[in-house]
Amino acid sequence: MFHFTDALSGLIADIAQRVPALAHVRPERTLVFARRGRTGADGPNATCHCLTLPTSEPGYYFWADAITGSITRRSPWFVTRSPEVIVNGTPIEYMISVGLPRFADQVGRRKLERYVGLPPWVVRLDTVVHELYHIAPDASGLRQLARADGTLDQRTHPPRFFDDVRDLVLAYLETAPSPDVLEVVRHDFATLQARHGSVVGTTFRDGTYPQRYVHVLDAQPAEPDVLVEPLKEAPGRARFTEADLVVRDFSRARATTPVRAA
Repeated sequence: MFHFTDALSGLIADIAQRVPALAHVRPERTLVFARRGRTGADGPNATCHCLTLPTSEPGYYFWADAITGSITRRSPWFVTRSPEVIVNGTPIEYMISVGLPRFADQVGRRKLERYVGLPPWVVRLDTVVHELYHIAPDASGLRQLARADGTLDQRTHPPRFFDDVRDLVLAYLETAPSPDVLEVVRHDFATLQARHGSVVGTTFRDGTYPQRYVHVLDAQPAEPDVLVEPLKEAPGRARFTEADLVVRDFSRARATTPVRAA
């Protein structure tokens, strides 16, 4: 079998070692996991999830009178927090998720126009570097780029972002990485399955994954003094460990059967 997320973790470690501009990426604190993503369906091929964002300022939801604008009821005061993810004793700071088989089957013709003369599989390498470039050099959150006047650009993907990613991809390829390390991006899903019999990946046991969650404060301010409606959303999980990970066979139509614990 081909362990897709393990192979992708190996590629990430190789990129961080070979490309100085991404040397701040800590593979041992970056968890790669897979989610089901059908080829051709809408949705991201990959996503960078940050677990180092600080707890938010306290706040509440409220309802207001349409005419007067005065608050008529509110939720309890709450904060939002990033969950704690610890795998075999190591705190995880970032997670990279990939949709399978969609990630392996992405075509990206428009993206390929940025890599004239290079083979189509470079679009998958571009996606990996793209997600790594989101990681802030100080691990404080997601990267923000500065404008020409020195102020921070609040956009997630300003034009310069894509130019920087292209330059990093080319810099990595110039180091002549091993074809074995690149196998995870060189072949589409069907080719990997034909070569190895099955394609598996680490994923979260219950089909969800760690996300920021709402935590209702123990000490509740009295203001504003109106009817308080309980929050209807289910409380999020505060902690995940290796016990929440399994290895699933994504070669199957629905990828629902765990192969083993991760």
